[in-house]
Formats: sequence, C-alpha cells, structure tokens
Amino acid sequence: MPSELNVIQKSQFIELAVKLATNNVVSGTGGPFGAVIVKDGVVIATGVNCVTASNDPTAHAEVVAIREACKALGSFQLEGCEVFASCEPCPMCLGAIYWARPSAVYYAATQADAEAAGFDDSFIYRELATSPDKRALKMVQLPCPNATVSFDSWRSMATKVKY
Repeated sequence: MPSELNVIQKSQFIELAVKLATNNVVSGTGGPFGAVIVKDGVVIATGVNCVTASNDPTAHAEVVAIREACKALGSFQLEGCEVFASCEPCPMCLGAIYWARPSAVYYAATQADAEAAGFDDSFIYRELATSPDKRALKMVQLPCPNATVSFDSWRSMATKVKY
C-alpha cells in the first residue's frame, strides 16, 4: 500500500497545478485551470484547459489529465492516484473524477473564485438538481421498445469488465 503524501509534497503538487494554469493563461493557450495526477509520490500526468485551443468543450484540465494518466497506467481507473487541481472541479470534471476512482482530490481555488473570474458552474449544479422535464435545456425521453436491450445484454455477458 502506498504511503500517504506529506504536507510538503501536497503543497508542491498543488503549486504545480496552479503554475500550469497560470502558464496556460499567460501563453494564450487556454483557460486558467491546471491539474496534476500523482501516484506513489510521482507525477504521472498533467493537464491544462484546452477547450478553446481544441474546440472541445470537454477538454478541461482534469479530464485531459485523467485521459493521460489512464494511458500511462494502461487502465480506465486511477486506483491509488491523487488528483491536484488548480480549482475545485466543475460538475463535468467531478463526474469524470468519480468514474476514474482516484483516492483523493485536492484543489486550490474554489467555485466562488472561479465564478468571480467569469466561470459560473452554479447553473449546472442547479440543473442537476432539477428534474429533466424542468431543465433549461430541453430533455425529453422518447419511447423506444428496445431501450434496455443493451443493459440486458450487459447483465448477461460473462466476460464484461465491471466499472
């Protein structure tokens, strides 16, 4: 079992995430977000916000770092890893982090700090708590007789990889 990082190491990794975020802005490459993924005290991946540079709304720093870390580990999960983010993760990144299953997440700036800079995730948090038929984005479930066939197939598959 890996030993837990000490306070000095955690400070170094969170400072690296903030430095990546700042450099991303100063270089004109993207938004003010950076992420570092660490396993056993070693950086295995980093990411910066590339949304506008790549025209990919999912290219947030944490998602970019998760993709790189999973490639490096040859796994779709980040077991035993820790995520260091320059800012509290947005709803999308938080979902990706939960799916990746790291052991911990540390962040520097807060949602309120991001909102003050023009990044307001509170709308999405409110939408998640609203029933689909009352959300700002039209969401309609369409009848489909075969809607759950893929789930039935999944449940009966002996060779499935659970996640």
